Amino acid sequence: MVRGMTQAVQAYSYAGSSTLAGGRLGLSTSGGTALSGPQTHPRFFSGLLTHAAPAAAGLLAVADVALTRYHKPRPGWTRDPVVTCDGERLRFESFSACGGVYARLDVTGLDGDVLDRGTTNVDVNGPLRESLARVGGSDPLHLGVGPDDLTVTTLDGAVVEKKVPLPSRWLRGFAEVQVIAAGWDLRAELAGPHAVRFLRSLPRGARATVWAVPAGRDLRVSTSPAPGGVCLSGAGRVATLMPLLRFAKALRVYGPADGSSTASAWEVELPGMRYTLALSPEPWRGFSGEGAVLDDLATDEAAGDADVVGMLLNFEPTVELGLLADRSGLPLDRVRAALTQLGTAGRVGYDLHDAGHFHRELPYDKEQVAELNPRLTAARALAESGAVRLLSGDEAEVTTRGGVRRVRIAEGACTCPWWFDHRGSRGPCKHVLAARVRARTPAEATL
Repeated sequence: MVRGMTQAVQAYSYAGSSTLAGGRLGLSTSGGTALSGPQTHPRFFSGLLTHAAPAAAGLLAVADVALTRYHKPRPGWTRDPVVTCDGERLRFESFSACGGVYARLDVTGLDGDVLDRGTTNVDVNGPLRESLARVGGSDPLHLGVGPDDLTVTTLDGAVVEKKVPLPSRWLRGFAEVQVIAAGWDLRAELAGPHAVRFLRSLPRGARATVWAVPAGRDLRVSTSPAPGGVCLSGAGRVATLMPLLRFAKALRVYGPADGSSTASAWEVELPGMRYTLALSPEPWRGFSGEGAVLDDLATDEAAGDADVVGMLLNFEPTVELGLLADRSGLPLDRVRAALTQLGTAGRVGYDLHDAGHFHRELPYDKEQVAELNPRLTAARALAESGAVRLLSGDEAEVTTRGGVRRVRIAEGACTCPWWFDHRGSRGPCKHVLAARVRARTPAEATL
């Protein structure tokens, strides 16, 4: 693993290329975590997909997002989707190069043998993409996730290697989108014909911003906010949904109930599976800098609680908070904060349809994943260095190289340029976080 200041280089090693031939789709895997332990080429599933055409289209859509830079497009970005097998479904996930679009295909009701549970990357190469685009008809498709003599062709034991950069901003966004989505609600649901009509009515412009406003059993497009409306910022970013419309059974739209953000998620129900697309608040603005979860992460107990809760995760289809509370001996609020911590490290995702978390382990360098919150790291360094001086009236002063910052702790206001630029819309600045960390320190430790 070669590392730089802002990115790591991830090395993928596949036993062979993924192939699709003779009704058999073999997805080659590269490194990951399973119930049986770390695996070089984990093997998770072998069985039938009874709805071959929508499965091929959905997998291709996930791969398209992984290859795309929606903001300032440029070629050269290649990433492989992440797949998690939980025993009941396969979850294929990807994240765009610009850090603003997240995609997931949940293939439910597996008909075959679950060989293990866990998370890995799968190879989606150019020839496989061409083969997926040609899948049609009603014939079932045999799927193998992991090396198998019947589904993966290896020529003379050849190993397929890929080395790709993983910018910290991209990796952080991949992790944090799950935490942000946990605060969203179902805002609208359309049946298949209404869903198709609405999606086809959207403007094609990549930068166009519109609102989806409920109108009876339908949605209408508005160019301005309206009560109950959900923002679609950068309407062109939903283009990946269009090839799925011929299979669409329903469309569900999710967003923050209080209108606190223009981010949203769009879920298309397909035969035997669901495709979910989450969009950041602006086309130029990725999920990595939202910072809405940093207060939870800054508590004294969060890191330790996350270690305890993390050991109890078992690649479950749905993480039950009450069960985790019973097993860990922690109250529910601390379990939720622990899941926030685990979410920002990529160890749990969030399924809007099930309104619950699921366990997965991002198959990337663990040291890189552990450093996904530089703002919080900087805040803790300030608090530990003695840079924070608590004042009366719930205020503090934080001394930095840029000067002394005056902080109102409860309000989260600060005199730094970050606060003046964002005023809390992207979470607290490092000075506010440092003051809150310091304020939680026992009084005797401040003497």
